[in-house]
Amino acid sequence: MPTARPLDSPRSASPKDQPKDQPKDRPKDQDDGPFQAVFSAVAFEENLSLRDLAPRIPGARATSGEIRWRLVGGEGPGRGLAFAYPFGAVVFWDATRDERDAAIATLRSVLPHLTTKVVREDFTVRVDPTATAITLIEGALLLDRLTPERAGIVAQTVAQSAAMEYYERIVEVLFERTGALVARLEERGTVSLSTRPLHRFIGEALSTRHEVLSVLHLLDKPDAVWDDPGMDRIYWDLQEEFDLGDRYEALESKLRGVQEALELVLDVARDRRLVLLEVAIVGLIVLEIVLSLIKVF
Repeated sequence: MPTARPLDSPRSASPKDQPKDQPKDRPKDQDDGPFQAVFSAVAFEENLSLRDLAPRIPGARATSGEIRWRLVGGEGPGRGLAFAYPFGAVVFWDATRDERDAAIATLRSVLPHLTTKVVREDFTVRVDPTATAITLIEGALLLDRLTPERAGIVAQTVAQSAAMEYYERIVEVLFERTGALVARLEERGTVSLSTRPLHRFIGEALSTRHEVLSVLHLLDKPDAVWDDPGMDRIYWDLQEEFDLGDRYEALESKLRGVQEALELVLDVARDRRLVLLEVAIVGLIVLEIVLSLIKVF
């Protein structure tokens, strides 16, 4: 599975992959023979409002699930194209570093609440007109041609993987915090009387689970895939390469475990408070009896 790396990490490119008469980070035209294209995804902590973004980006073309636009300086069928998705991810198709930085700056000007903490993931597509089959070779997708429609499938899958990486990090933190609570319960045999922090923790876990569940429909097969056998093969190959289904199931399993463990700890805290309440009631009754006996004698 491709690895995520920091936003400011430049992607390396072999000098032989760069035409001498074109700037660095630029691919060959699709009719020049074999070449490779790089899809760079950036996933933010926040969701993206496509309704707010589309009118503010010149030339943006919006659909129900994405907007795409040509970056300033982009030329040719795939150069400098960007895709934005509502689940907080943006993918750049063969954009230069300057173009990516400028696009992110535009996003921040429209959506100033975006944080600087991001997850980034790259994926390479190798295009060879002589290729006889769509396949994955050494972590790269081999195609005979790369159309905008096929590029959309690649971009969406890379965006989903980057967004999934963000949720995996959040869930891992929740899992570790829950493990610490359970370990404290095992060591001391009891928990704090205060249930408010537990309530907040449970609310955080439920909120995260809701966000992950909301991403489920994004893993559905895009409509465009049904009409193109090649796109269908690309879709399933990328789903397997990025392990999106298995990763989602692992997230859901961890979140269920976190929720069940927190509910157990909360029940223990409530039981302890009930025991103390019963002891207090019994103490008050005994005190009332003692006071009555004192008055009598």
